[in-house]
Amino acid sequence: MKLEDKTLDLICLGRVAVDLYGEQIGSPLESMSTFAKYLGGSSGNVAFGTARQGLKSSMLARVGDEHMGRFVRQELQSVGVDTSHLITDKERLTALVLLGIKDEETFPLVFYRDNCADMAISVDDISESYIASARCLAITGTHLSHPRTRDAVLLALSYAKKHDVKTVLDIDYRPVLWGLTALGDGETRFIGSDEVTQQLQHVLGLFDVIVGTEEEFHIAGGSTDTVEALRTVRRVSQADLVCKRGALGCSVFTNEIPECLDDGITIEGVRVDVLNVLGAGDAFMSGLLRGYLNNEGWEHACRYANACGALVVSRHGCAPAMPTKEELDNYLLRASSVPRPDQDQHLNHLHRVTTRKKHWDDLCVLAFDHRSQFEQMVLDTGADRSQIAPLKALIYRASQEVSAEEGLAEQSGVLCDSRFGQSVLNAATGTGVWIGRPIELPGSRPLQLEHGNIGSQLLSWPLEHVVKCLVFCHPDDEPTLRHAQEKTVKEVYQACCQSGHELLLEVILPKGCEANDGFYVALLQQFYAIDVKPDWWKLPPLSPSSWRYVERIVHENDPYCRGVLILGLDAPIDEVKAGFNAAADCSLVKGFAVGRTLFGPPSSLWLSNEIGDDEFVAQVKTNYQRLITAWRERQLNEPNSNSVQSLLQTESTTLVSN
Repeated sequence: MKLEDKTLDLICLGRVAVDLYGEQIGSPLESMSTFAKYLGGSSGNVAFGTARQGLKSSMLARVGDEHMGRFVRQELQSVGVDTSHLITDKERLTALVLLGIKDEETFPLVFYRDNCADMAISVDDISESYIASARCLAITGTHLSHPRTRDAVLLALSYAKKHDVKTVLDIDYRPVLWGLTALGDGETRFIGSDEVTQQLQHVLGLFDVIVGTEEEFHIAGGSTDTVEALRTVRRVSQADLVCKRGALGCSVFTNEIPECLDDGITIEGVRVDVLNVLGAGDAFMSGLLRGYLNNEGWEHACRYANACGALVVSRHGCAPAMPTKEELDNYLLRASSVPRPDQDQHLNHLHRVTTRKKHWDDLCVLAFDHRSQFEQMVLDTGADRSQIAPLKALIYRASQEVSAEEGLAEQSGVLCDSRFGQSVLNAATGTGVWIGRPIELPGSRPLQLEHGNIGSQLLSWPLEHVVKCLVFCHPDDEPTLRHAQEKTVKEVYQACCQSGHELLLEVILPKGCEANDGFYVALLQQFYAIDVKPDWWKLPPLSPSSWRYVERIVHENDPYCRGVLILGLDAPIDEVKAGFNAAADCSLVKGFAVGRTLFGPPSSLWLSNEIGDDEFVAQVKTNYQRLITAWRERQLNEPNSNSVQSLLQTESTTLVSN
């Protein structure tokens, strides 16, 4: 196959597993109380990391036919890894790893790999045409430790040689996986073994690039003297040898081995404060392969590799800590001034916003997260408060039916609360719909949270739930009120950054004050000024000129913002439709999140027993479908000169006052 006909940059053959990472840093593994679940396994991490670096990567391995296997597949697919040859094994379970961070030198690790799926890969799983479709095949050393997987590796390497596929070995030496330590000792990184050295040396000549730490070259070369070990490797392989040297960076040897490691092509690393070395090697390999496969030369490849490793050692986890291409490039521009990447605000924001797994470009959200409004309807109709929960279930049923009838796959959403709608949230989670969930105490000003501390709340939330926070505010609020609200919003934003949840910030002017688009422009500026960068904004309808100002402000402060959803404020559908038209020329407006306009009157009728379930659902569906049609058919209405002048004057005044 000609190079220009190859469809893949890289195939990763080796370990893929689930990492269960202890969350209590400093605790012994046996005392960990909670664990975070991540994609793991060296080959899985490299496939994931290279995909984030822009390579077209593929995973060749096996996973179990169970929840963890599905998780591994979904995680790889979320970054664009090809999983067409990630085989589902019906007889074995996906491998698990338990890990912890005790201190900078102690990282307890237990492998659960007895007869696991990824070690069942065999020659029957190796397709010649598949190997030929790639520019590079990357192997990890663990798969040389067992006859069955070793045979599969050797067959894959033979196909690679036949079809001019580059071959790369990550020695990836784990003594426990070669049966050299107690089963619970996954932390030990080096034990000398003549048998392992012999097994490795039999295959080193089949690779174009060999990558390892000094200790890994010690096992490959059969000597604890690194230079001597490298020379032994050179006698059996003409591969380019990349020796990882921790904080010192790395050295590359393309010819004979010199007297000193520094005499190789040596690229110094960036010194950072280490939180977690686990996964650093996989990150290094991901950056290295980016440069190597893009033919950028060893200097550039090693700069990428060192920087990827530096970023990952400063973070919790392996795969999720892998940087994206945008993030890595930003870090390389200023690495010497960022000793703690995990504490760099801009870098953390880039990592947050460039690793999103799903894109939402057009959203039709049915919002029924109201609580006080439903309670008032119950009082007004004489109904029982217990009827609110089943009423919300019916609204959700209406949203599902409309989604199916209107073809809203990847476009439908719900805003629902946990006070009356927990069953709805449970039902919607995992179905692919956009889900927003409120945290504010209804009507509070200054802002208060309904269930107390935001951090403790988010511990039990599914990650796909978007945190929706409504703030009643005005740009001219007196300082004490303004600062109190900003403090709470910032705490919410920081909690979302820590937990991984997205934030939708809804701002509404308090009742009784003048409604002016310029006030909303000023409010966005105020929140950005305190470094709050919500993933979503929820705003009322504005004029076309005002939307242009909003778009400019958002792009200047956070070009990665997902966008704006238009709220309804219980307005008639025709008024909401006019608001859609006014936003038609604003690409930042991604959809709507409207509620009482759609369910208000039917809810009162249902609570009064004037209509039954089916009629209620039919009325909500009709209203929802009318609004979807209005959204799809929106047309631009040009603003009049008075609204433009009003906005300009208000914005100018606000900027001066701030």
